Amino acid sequence: MMSIAMAAGPERVKLLLNRTELTCSLVPRRRSHLHILHLPPASLSCRMNTVKVAVVGAGVIGLSTAVCLAEALPYCSVNILAEKFSPDTTSDGAAGILMPKVFPDIPVERQRRWFKQTFDHLLSIVESPEAPEAGVYLSSGYHIFKEVPTDPNPYWTDFVFGFRTMTVHEMKRFPKHTFGQAFTTIKCECSRYLPWLEKRFRKAGGQIKCEKVTDLQQLISHYDVIVNCSGLGSHHLVGDEKVYPVRGQILKVHATWLKNFIRDGDGNTYIYPGIDHVTLGGTRQKDDWRLEVDKGDSKGIMERCSQLEPSLQKAQVLEEWVGLRPGRRNLRVEKEWLQAQDRQVLLVHNYGHGGCGISLSWGSALDTVGLVRKSLHEKPLRAKL
Repeated sequence: MMSIAMAAGPERVKLLLNRTELTCSLVPRRRSHLHILHLPPASLSCRMNTVKVAVVGAGVIGLSTAVCLAEALPYCSVNILAEKFSPDTTSDGAAGILMPKVFPDIPVERQRRWFKQTFDHLLSIVESPEAPEAGVYLSSGYHIFKEVPTDPNPYWTDFVFGFRTMTVHEMKRFPKHTFGQAFTTIKCECSRYLPWLEKRFRKAGGQIKCEKVTDLQQLISHYDVIVNCSGLGSHHLVGDEKVYPVRGQILKVHATWLKNFIRDGDGNTYIYPGIDHVTLGGTRQKDDWRLEVDKGDSKGIMERCSQLEPSLQKAQVLEEWVGLRPGRRNLRVEKEWLQAQDRQVLLVHNYGHGGCGISLSWGSALDTVGLVRKSLHEKPLRAKL
């Protein structure tokens, strides 16, 4: 059998991949609250023959993807490249409630898998001592509608806890609404979760670089694999005109007496109690690039939320915040190859989640890892190892 030291070029990479995965398959499975992949220390060959990976973006999608890559593929050296990190990402302002929309052209089974994997991952944190630091916890409340929705039982209702139709007595609280659902889901506060992910990424051997990437060509000569998690930045970075901004404005208020969330089915009005504040929203303004606070929007948010919860009229406003969601008809998780002189560089996309970034983050990250792994096996890189 040919040794890694004797092999060269594509065969060298292929032997390395096979040896690493064989080693991993022999490691006994361990129960772990956090589902951390336990791997033996990399051999000298692995350290000398790493596949260099660049993850562009440090929001919840970029960090989740980088962690999954670093933990699942020990033969990869993973670097995060981003201009902004927590607390300055769009993810930091997200309410973080796990309740995704349905993307029209993606098979529902794939969306179910993404949500289930994300829910299971975050639930494992909820059930661990890491929960307070990670900012992840269970949240119960009401999803109310002015009319009965076309699909009253979307796929994600199979995974949240205690999903049921609200009673007539419960609906009396909301006289302008005719139908409602009560359930318990997970809330993930990215102001805590992103730093926690970053620490986990560094523990897995990942490196972080503060660098604005304006052209993927600048990375081709330095990396073997590029993973694009740039969100709305993909509009310019890869020229994707299908991704567009969805402006979201929220209020953070002091209202410690509120314990249950309330969300209007139109998605424009919601009340999400959190650890340090209650998030009131919101706006969904398509193709609006404004990052300035709109006082008219703030007034409208407070008025609508106070109609659902009158006690909010006395709540102190702590902060007004604006962010731009990466809207897209369907989120993009797919691969392509970039030509770089005498070799090809793998490019995998993972962006366009809109307001579902946290809800689908871990599942789409695992799909991205699968694309990287499969591509490296099928087409070993002609890289300078």
